[in-house]
Parts: sequence; C-alpha cells; structure tokens
Amino acid sequence: MTFLVNSAPRFPEQALKGFAAAYPQYVTAVHGGVVRSAETPQGQPALVIGGGSGHYPAFAGWVGPGLGHGAPCGNIFSSPSASQVYSVARNAENGGGVLMGFGKYAGDVLHFGAAAEKLRAEGVDVRIVTVTDDIASERPENHRSRRGIAGDFTVFKITGAAIQAGADLDQAERIAWKANDATRSYGVAFAGCTLPGAEQPLFRVEEGMMAVGLGIHGEPGVKDLPMATAEAVADLLFDGIAEEIPDSHRQGGRVAVLLNGLGTVKYEDLFVVYRRVAERLQQTGLTPVLPEVGEFVTSLDMAGLSLTLVYLDDELETYWTAPVDTPAYRRGELQGLSASAQQPARTEFYSPGEEPVPAAAEDSRRSAADIQQILELFETVCRRHEDHLGQIDAVAGDGDHGQGMVLGSSGAAEAGRRALQRGAGARTLLVHAGTAWSESAGGTSGALWGAALTAAAAALSDEQGTDDAQAVQALVAAVDALGRLGGASEGDKTMMDAAVPFAQTLEQEYQRCQELFASVSAAAVRAKAAAEQTAEMSARLGRARVLGEKSLGTPDPGAVSFALLMEALGDHLGARR
Repeated sequence: MTFLVNSAPRFPEQALKGFAAAYPQYVTAVHGGVVRSAETPQGQPALVIGGGSGHYPAFAGWVGPGLGHGAPCGNIFSSPSASQVYSVARNAENGGGVLMGFGKYAGDVLHFGAAAEKLRAEGVDVRIVTVTDDIASERPENHRSRRGIAGDFTVFKITGAAIQAGADLDQAERIAWKANDATRSYGVAFAGCTLPGAEQPLFRVEEGMMAVGLGIHGEPGVKDLPMATAEAVADLLFDGIAEEIPDSHRQGGRVAVLLNGLGTVKYEDLFVVYRRVAERLQQTGLTPVLPEVGEFVTSLDMAGLSLTLVYLDDELETYWTAPVDTPAYRRGELQGLSASAQQPARTEFYSPGEEPVPAAAEDSRRSAADIQQILELFETVCRRHEDHLGQIDAVAGDGDHGQGMVLGSSGAAEAGRRALQRGAGARTLLVHAGTAWSESAGGTSGALWGAALTAAAAALSDEQGTDDAQAVQALVAAVDALGRLGGASEGDKTMMDAAVPFAQTLEQEYQRCQELFASVSAAAVRAKAAAEQTAEMSARLGRARVLGEKSLGTPDPGAVSFALLMEALGDHLGARR
C-alpha cells in the first residue's frame, strides 16, 4: 500500500512535482509531465515516452541523454490525456520530429494518437511505436497486438541510444520497431497492488497460489498456479519466453536480459531468481549482454516480477550497451553524452491557456446553464458509485474505472462552471467540459467520454438555444463518437453494449412521441438492461479479453457507468417537467 498520501486524487501530480524538484539537472516539469532541462539539439528527433503513473522509474525516470526527451505522465495506471501528450511533445520537439513510444493499451493509443494528429496538423512529423512484449496477452503470430510491460524499458533504451548516435526520425522509428519485435516478456504476481488512499488491493492472489501473466496496471494474471520455488518461477518465465526463440538464436546468440521487480519483491529475491535464469541461458546457448536486475517498470506495491529477453543483433547490441544518463538509469562513460550535456537550458515553454469563450446568445447561455446542471449531476452519480465501479472493473481490468469516472466528471463539471461564468453558450461549454473530462481522467474512458461530450457539442450552437430535437441529435452524436474513436461494437463487452441500444431506442422513441423526457427515459431503461446482460458475455477487446472466463458473471464497468448516467439524465429531465 501507499503510506504517505496527502490527497489520493492529487498523488500522481504531487509525486511528479517532487520528482522534478529532486532532479532539476535532468528534468523540468511542464503541463502533463516532464522534459529534459536542456534543449533538444536542433534537428534531433524527440523521443516522447509515457503512460500512467505508478510505474516508477517508468516513465519520467528515463528522461535524459541517451534515452527519452520527454515523458507525459497520466493518473495512476491511466493514460495521459491528449493535451498532456501534446504539451510534452511540443516542449520536447526542436525541428527533428517526434517519435512517440508507449505500451499498447487502449487509452494510450487513443490519447497519444489524438495528440499526434494535432501535431501533424501543425506541420510536425510524428511517428508512433507501441511496445508489445507481453507474451501472455496474445498469440505469437499477433505479436504487435500484445500489450507492453517491462519491455518498454529495453525498447526505449535502444531507441534513445540510436537517436543519441545520430539517427534521424526514419531510422529511429525503424530501430524502435526492430527492438520491439525482438523483445519478449513474461511475468508472475504473488499479491495485488493498492491504489493510493484505497484500503484494499485491486486483486488478491489466493494463499499458496501465484498469478501468471500479470499486467502492470494492477490486473490479475491470466491463470493461477500453485506457489513455487524461486528456481521453478525462473523456469516458468524462461520456458514461456523460450517458446518464441527466433531462428537466428536457436543455435545460440546474444540477448539483453531484464529481471524486473514490480514493487515489493526485493533485490535479494531477484538475484536468487536470476541465478537460475543465468543457468538456463547458458544451457540454451544464449549469452547475456549487460543483464539488468532491479526495479525498472513497477506497479506501485505489487508483489511480482517479470523476465524480459531481447534477441540482439550487432545493431541492437550497440545501442543496448551505449551510454545513458537519466535520473533513474545511468550506464557507461558519459563523455559520449557531452554534446547533450552542453545544450543550453530551456527558457521557453509551451503552456496551454484558457480556451477562448466566444460571444453567445442569451438562449444558448440558458441552455448552457441547463447542461451544467447535468454535468454536476453526472459528477454526483459517479462519486456515489465509485467503489462499485472500481470493484467490477478489478475482476478483469485495472480496477480504476470508478476513480477515472469521478476524476473525469468532476473535471468536466469544474470546466463547465468556469465556462458558464465567462458567458459560454451550450456548444462552447460542452467543448470545455469534454476537454477537461479527457484530461482529468486519462485512460480509455477519459478519452471516450471527452470525445462524446465534444461530439455532442458539435450538434449544438452558441447562437441559439437547444430544443428537444437538437438534444436528441447531440446524444446520438455522442454515442457515434464513442464507437468511432473506441473501435468497439455491440457484443464486444464494452460501453457500446449499453450505448448503442440507448441511441437506437432514443431515436425510435423520439420519432414516435416527440418528447425528450419519455424518449431518454425509455432509452435509459434499455441501456440498463443491456448493461446487466454484459455479465453473460465474454470480452472480445482489451485486457478483459485476455482473462477469458474471469469476466463472465460480471457486467462491463463502462456499460454500467453509461447506463447509470443515462438513468440519472432521464430522472433529471422528469423532475424538470
């Protein structure tokens, strides 16, 4: 558990500020994360690596010469928002383009992708490489569809060294993918981790058992096995990875090795395990090159470890062994990094300002006030159901859905209040609220709800009030955005299983009765029933898909939260009649 907490929601923000204050010679805090304190050399690609907080030294601890140029940092186990990624990338980029790297998780794909699109629209060349090293999350033939765990470190270390040696953006992208395709990881957990301020861990491992194939966001493993000795655990991890030894290394070869502790398993334990790993490498004819044993990608206080192998060739080995100097990781003679050390300190920074509020008609401002009441209601509902949403999410996910919904809805409500005070109309208020929901929550749900509010805004106007037909159009547009951005369909066991029936029923009922309250109420009833029915589904997307039958019997948290908010919306409209 986390012992020293001032405010659980502000824990990652305060930790990041403390980190930047502790290492000013390396990093400077900017909106959304940190960048190198020295300017990126003119024309050098900026390696922007990031993800959720709770994984230190990933990702902020890897910012420095020979590795990253900047790190966007989201909430605990949640992707940084698109605006956070954009801010860090803007501050890190200096004429050489941006290479974004992150573990392949839905929220990161959404938010980094949105930031990349904005940068490209401004003329910045942006490439994206997702790390996909976890062998437990997909079959070998689908390697690039796997999620990223401790292999994040090896891929980014190799890529950062290539950039330091003079690689341009095309070369850096090629090397990053090459390193990713050569990297395999496998992990095991003995106890779950606990979010700051929480009383219970996100999952529990039964006494005498261990969870194999864990994730780094507090997810349980994909299967449970009886607790074993250190030697047996080493064999389990090594054998799993060895099933995918490439042809180039079947008769022997050189490998980078990373034995990673996830937070509670300490160094002596890891060394006992590595003793056996070293024996297995020798037996297999694999030669370890500068192996690393320690904490590299943690998961708060999770008791667990993972093994990573990178099948090296001459090019990858050169970059794996190259010098690096960051707050959390240093290696080699630093003379090779002197050019970066001599770069001038940053003096100018991009900081997002308050979005402008265009003039709005009186009718639209009244509609905005009505919408603000709904945003306040959403925040109340999310807070009321936070624990329940977290509990059902922990069955086959990260366990943070309740927290994410609270952070997102409260951020949206606060942004709406500020916009309303500045005279915003309906459209502008929803745009501000959508941006704030995405940034405050991070993660997949943050991106989706932010996009939904923004899409709903596009159906409204600042020049006139909102009538019932426009309200229906806005709600349908919001659901369309959820499907378009998230890529999920009905039957995948996601929010769409409640959202699609809601939108269909809403349109049908409104065509029939032309009354907003009755239409929303009927659609909310349909959404609630559909959300409950997801308990009988097996997930087809995301982390829950990997866990298979563990998700059976539990409804999808995104579908449940959507239904709860639509039910509250119907009740609110009824009370106003």
